[in-house]
Amino acid sequence: MSDLDRNYSSPFGRAAGRTDAAAVDAGLRAYMLRIYNYMSIGLAITGLAALGVYMAATTGDASGAAARIGSTYLTSFGVAMFVSPLKWVFILAPLAMVFAISFGINRLKPATAQMLFWAFSALMGVSMSSIFLVYTHTSIVRVFFITAASFGALSLYGYTTRRDLTGMGSFLFMGLIGVIIASLVNLFVASSMLQFIVSIVGVLVFAGLTAWDTQRLKNDYIYGYASQGGEMADRAAIVGALSLYLNFVNLFTLLLQLLGQRD
Repeated sequence: MSDLDRNYSSPFGRAAGRTDAAAVDAGLRAYMLRIYNYMSIGLAITGLAALGVYMAATTGDASGAAARIGSTYLTSFGVAMFVSPLKWVFILAPLAMVFAISFGINRLKPATAQMLFWAFSALMGVSMSSIFLVYTHTSIVRVFFITAASFGALSLYGYTTRRDLTGMGSFLFMGLIGVIIASLVNLFVASSMLQFIVSIVGVLVFAGLTAWDTQRLKNDYIYGYASQGGEMADRAAIVGALSLYLNFVNLFTLLLQLLGQRD
Protein backbone atom coordinates (compact mmCIF):
# COMPACT_ATOMS: atom_id res chain seq x y z
CA MET A 1 0.00 0.00 0.00
CA SER A 2 1.35 3.40 -0.93
CA ASP A 3 0.07 5.06 2.25
CA LEU A 4 0.83 2.45 4.89
CA ASP A 5 3.06 4.72 6.90
CA ARG A 6 1.18 8.01 6.65
CA ASN A 7 0.32 9.67 9.94
CA TYR A 8 -3.17 8.46 10.80
CA SER A 9 -4.98 9.04 14.09
CA SER A 10 -5.96 5.54 15.24
CA PRO A 11 -6.76 3.98 18.59
CA PHE A 12 -3.75 1.76 18.01
CA GLY A 13 -1.27 4.52 17.16
CA ARG A 14 1.27 3.97 14.41
CA ALA A 15 2.17 0.55 13.14
CA ALA A 16 5.11 -0.90 15.02
CA GLY A 17 8.19 -0.81 12.82
CA ARG A 18 8.05 -1.54 9.11
CA THR A 19 5.54 -4.34 8.82
CA ASP A 20 6.03 -6.09 5.52
CA ALA A 21 3.89 -4.08 3.10
CA ALA A 22 2.92 -7.04 0.94
CA ALA A 23 1.76 -9.08 3.95
CA VAL A 24 -0.24 -6.16 5.33
CA ASP A 25 -1.77 -5.50 1.94
CA ALA A 26 -2.86 -9.13 1.54
CA GLY A 27 -4.18 -9.24 5.09
CA LEU A 28 -6.06 -5.98 4.59
CA ARG A 29 -7.77 -7.25 1.45
CA ALA A 30 -8.81 -10.44 3.24
CA TYR A 31 -10.04 -8.45 6.26
CA MET A 32 -12.11 -6.00 4.19
CA LEU A 33 -13.48 -8.84 2.06
CA ARG A 34 -14.61 -10.58 5.24
CA ILE A 35 -16.37 -7.40 6.36
CA TYR A 36 -18.15 -6.98 3.02
CA ASN A 37 -19.14 -10.65 2.99
CA TYR A 38 -20.64 -10.36 6.48
CA MET A 39 -22.47 -7.21 5.46
CA SER A 40 -23.80 -8.79 2.25
CA ILE A 41 -25.06 -11.88 4.08
CA GLY A 42 -26.72 -9.62 6.66
CA LEU A 43 -28.46 -7.66 3.90
CA ALA A 44 -29.62 -10.89 2.25
CA ILE A 45 -31.06 -12.12 5.55
CA THR A 46 -32.80 -8.77 6.05
CA GLY A 47 -34.34 -8.88 2.59
CA LEU A 48 -35.54 -12.46 2.93
CA ALA A 49 -36.99 -11.79 6.40
CA ALA A 50 -38.81 -8.68 5.19
CA LEU A 51 -40.24 -10.46 2.17
CA GLY A 52 -41.20 -13.53 4.20
CA VAL A 53 -43.09 -11.46 6.79
CA TYR A 54 -44.87 -9.49 4.07
CA MET A 55 -45.98 -12.64 2.24
CA ALA A 56 -47.24 -14.20 5.48
CA ALA A 57 -49.00 -10.98 6.47
CA THR A 58 -50.95 -10.40 3.26
CA THR A 59 -53.49 -12.38 1.31
CA GLY A 60 -55.25 -12.09 -2.02
CA ASP A 61 -58.42 -13.60 -0.57
CA ALA A 62 -60.63 -10.73 0.51
CA SER A 63 -63.16 -13.03 2.15
CA GLY A 64 -60.56 -14.53 4.49
CA ALA A 65 -58.79 -11.26 5.31
CA ALA A 66 -58.71 -9.97 8.86
CA ALA A 67 -58.22 -6.33 7.85
CA ARG A 68 -57.41 -4.08 4.92
CA ILE A 69 -54.80 -1.37 4.42
CA GLY A 70 -55.40 0.49 1.18
CA SER A 71 -55.74 -2.17 -1.48
CA THR A 72 -53.86 -4.80 0.55
CA TYR A 73 -55.67 -7.45 2.58
CA LEU A 74 -54.04 -8.55 5.82
CA THR A 75 -54.10 -11.90 7.53
CA SER A 76 -54.45 -12.09 11.31
CA PHE A 77 -50.65 -12.31 11.41
CA GLY A 78 -50.49 -9.13 9.33
CA VAL A 79 -52.81 -7.33 11.73
CA ALA A 80 -50.54 -8.30 14.61
CA MET A 81 -47.41 -7.16 12.74
CA PHE A 82 -48.64 -3.94 11.13
CA VAL A 83 -51.68 -2.73 13.07
CA SER A 84 -51.54 -3.93 16.68
CA PRO A 85 -49.24 -2.37 19.33
CA LEU A 86 -46.96 -5.38 18.80
CA LYS A 87 -45.53 -3.56 15.79
CA TRP A 88 -43.66 -1.19 18.12
CA VAL A 89 -41.81 -4.12 19.65
CA PHE A 90 -40.38 -5.05 16.26
CA ILE A 91 -39.69 -1.41 15.37
CA LEU A 92 -37.69 -0.75 18.55
CA ALA A 93 -36.13 -4.20 19.08
CA PRO A 94 -33.36 -3.75 16.44
CA LEU A 95 -32.24 -0.54 18.15
CA ALA A 96 -31.93 -2.30 21.50
CA MET A 97 -30.11 -5.22 19.90
CA VAL A 98 -27.55 -3.10 18.07
CA PHE A 99 -26.64 -1.39 21.34
CA ALA A 100 -26.31 -4.79 23.02
CA ILE A 101 -23.97 -6.05 20.29
CA SER A 102 -21.88 -2.86 20.22
CA PHE A 103 -21.36 -2.61 23.98
CA GLY A 104 -20.96 -6.34 24.61
CA ILE A 105 -18.77 -7.24 21.63
CA ASN A 106 -15.53 -7.46 23.63
CA ARG A 107 -17.02 -10.12 25.91
CA LEU A 108 -18.37 -12.27 23.09
CA LYS A 109 -16.75 -15.06 21.16
CA PRO A 110 -16.54 -14.24 17.43
CA ALA A 111 -18.96 -17.10 16.61
CA THR A 112 -21.48 -15.75 19.13
CA ALA A 113 -21.12 -12.21 17.82
CA GLN A 114 -21.61 -13.49 14.29
CA MET A 115 -24.84 -15.32 15.22
CA LEU A 116 -26.12 -12.18 16.98
CA PHE A 117 -25.42 -10.19 13.83
CA TRP A 118 -27.46 -12.66 11.76
CA ALA A 119 -30.28 -12.48 14.33
CA PHE A 120 -30.15 -8.68 14.26
CA SER A 121 -30.29 -8.70 10.45
CA ALA A 122 -33.39 -10.91 10.54
CA LEU A 123 -35.04 -8.70 13.16
CA MET A 124 -34.27 -5.64 11.06
CA GLY A 125 -35.94 -7.34 8.11
CA VAL A 126 -39.06 -7.95 10.21
CA SER A 127 -39.18 -4.29 11.23
CA MET A 128 -38.71 -3.15 7.60
CA SER A 129 -41.32 -5.45 6.08
CA SER A 130 -43.94 -2.69 6.10
CA ILE A 131 -42.18 -0.94 3.21
CA PHE A 132 -43.89 -3.46 0.90
CA LEU A 133 -47.23 -2.01 2.01
CA VAL A 134 -46.18 1.59 1.41
CA TYR A 135 -44.11 1.51 -1.79
CA THR A 136 -44.49 -0.30 -5.09
CA HIS A 137 -42.29 -3.35 -5.39
CA THR A 138 -40.72 -1.99 -8.57
CA SER A 139 -39.59 1.21 -6.86
CA ILE A 140 -38.19 -0.77 -3.90
CA VAL A 141 -36.02 -2.81 -6.26
CA ARG A 142 -34.97 0.30 -8.19
CA VAL A 143 -33.98 2.21 -5.05
CA PHE A 144 -32.11 -0.83 -3.73
CA PHE A 145 -29.88 -0.91 -6.81
CA ILE A 146 -29.39 2.87 -6.65
CA THR A 147 -28.35 2.46 -3.01
CA ALA A 148 -26.01 -0.43 -3.84
CA ALA A 149 -24.30 1.56 -6.60
CA SER A 150 -23.98 4.67 -4.41
CA PHE A 151 -22.73 2.69 -1.42
CA GLY A 152 -20.16 0.88 -3.55
CA ALA A 153 -18.80 4.13 -4.99
CA LEU A 154 -18.65 5.83 -1.58
CA SER A 155 -16.98 2.88 0.09
CA LEU A 156 -14.46 2.61 -2.74
CA TYR A 157 -13.68 6.31 -2.31
CA GLY A 158 -13.15 5.84 1.42
CA TYR A 159 -10.83 2.90 0.77
CA THR A 160 -8.71 4.47 -1.98
CA THR A 161 -8.56 8.19 -1.13
CA ARG A 162 -5.36 9.61 0.32
CA ARG A 163 -7.33 12.38 1.98
CA ASP A 164 -7.60 11.93 5.74
CA LEU A 165 -11.32 11.79 6.53
CA THR A 166 -10.83 11.57 10.31
CA GLY A 167 -11.95 15.16 10.88
CA MET A 168 -15.31 14.45 9.25
CA GLY A 169 -16.29 12.08 12.05
CA SER A 170 -17.39 14.68 14.61
CA PHE A 171 -19.44 16.62 12.05
CA LEU A 172 -21.10 13.47 10.75
CA PHE A 173 -21.91 12.37 14.30
CA MET A 174 -23.53 15.73 15.05
CA GLY A 175 -25.50 15.46 11.82
CA LEU A 176 -26.61 11.96 12.78
CA ILE A 177 -27.84 13.17 16.17
CA GLY A 178 -29.74 15.97 14.44
CA VAL A 179 -31.39 13.52 12.03
CA ILE A 180 -32.45 11.25 14.88
CA ILE A 181 -33.92 14.12 16.92
CA ALA A 182 -35.74 15.59 13.90
CA SER A 183 -37.12 12.15 13.00
CA LEU A 184 -38.47 11.68 16.54
CA VAL A 185 -40.06 15.13 16.46
CA ASN A 186 -41.66 14.35 13.11
CA LEU A 187 -43.34 11.29 14.58
CA PHE A 188 -45.58 13.75 16.44
CA VAL A 189 -45.86 16.69 14.03
CA ALA A 190 -46.05 14.56 10.85
CA SER A 191 -44.71 17.32 8.62
CA SER A 192 -44.02 16.30 5.03
CA MET A 193 -41.60 19.21 4.61
CA LEU A 194 -39.64 18.23 7.73
CA GLN A 195 -39.57 14.64 6.51
CA PHE A 196 -38.17 15.79 3.16
CA ILE A 197 -35.45 17.84 4.88
CA VAL A 198 -34.58 14.95 7.21
CA SER A 199 -34.30 12.60 4.24
CA ILE A 200 -31.99 14.95 2.31
CA VAL A 201 -29.75 15.61 5.30
CA GLY A 202 -29.82 11.94 6.29
CA VAL A 203 -28.66 10.83 2.84
CA LEU A 204 -25.72 13.25 3.05
CA VAL A 205 -24.84 12.09 6.57
CA PHE A 206 -24.89 8.38 5.77
CA ALA A 207 -23.07 8.94 2.48
CA GLY A 208 -20.29 10.60 4.45
CA LEU A 209 -20.36 7.89 7.12
CA THR A 210 -19.95 5.20 4.48
CA ALA A 211 -16.70 6.71 3.21
CA TRP A 212 -15.53 7.61 6.72
CA ASP A 213 -16.24 4.16 8.18
CA THR A 214 -14.50 2.43 5.27
CA GLN A 215 -11.33 4.46 5.78
CA ARG A 216 -11.53 3.94 9.55
CA LEU A 217 -11.82 0.16 9.16
CA LYS A 218 -8.93 0.11 6.71
CA ASN A 219 -6.62 2.11 8.94
CA ASP A 220 -7.60 0.29 12.12
CA TYR A 221 -6.42 -2.90 10.44
CA ILE A 222 -3.17 -1.38 9.19
CA TYR A 223 -2.23 0.17 12.52
CA GLY A 224 -3.58 -2.50 14.84
CA TYR A 225 -5.05 -5.77 13.65
CA ALA A 226 -2.28 -6.47 11.12
CA SER A 227 0.05 -7.14 14.04
CA GLN A 228 -2.48 -8.42 16.60
CA GLY A 229 -4.97 -10.51 14.62
CA GLY A 230 -6.74 -13.38 16.39
CA GLU A 231 -10.15 -13.01 18.01
CA MET A 232 -9.77 -9.25 18.22
CA ALA A 233 -9.62 -8.96 14.44
CA ASP A 234 -12.50 -11.43 14.05
CA ARG A 235 -14.72 -9.41 16.38
CA ALA A 236 -13.66 -6.16 14.71
CA ALA A 237 -14.70 -7.55 11.31
CA ILE A 238 -18.21 -8.23 12.65
CA VAL A 239 -18.48 -4.76 14.20
CA GLY A 240 -17.19 -3.27 10.97
CA ALA A 241 -19.78 -5.20 8.98
CA LEU A 242 -22.46 -3.95 11.37
CA SER A 243 -21.35 -0.33 10.82
CA LEU A 244 -21.42 -0.60 7.04
CA TYR A 245 -24.68 -2.58 7.16
CA LEU A 246 -26.37 0.18 9.16
CA ASN A 247 -25.06 2.81 6.74
CA PHE A 248 -26.47 0.85 3.81
CA VAL A 249 -29.88 0.21 5.40
CA ASN A 250 -30.31 3.83 6.48
CA LEU A 251 -29.18 5.12 3.10
CA PHE A 252 -31.69 2.77 1.45
CA THR A 253 -34.65 3.80 3.61
CA LEU A 254 -33.90 7.52 3.21
CA LEU A 255 -33.53 7.23 -0.56
CA LEU A 256 -36.75 5.22 -0.63
CA GLN A 257 -38.54 8.09 1.10
CA LEU A 258 -37.19 10.47 -1.54
CA LEU A 259 -37.40 8.34 -4.68
CA GLY A 260 -39.86 5.56 -3.87
CA GLN A 261 -43.22 5.45 -5.58
CA ARG A 262 -46.02 4.98 -3.06
CA ASP A 263 -48.44 2.15 -3.63
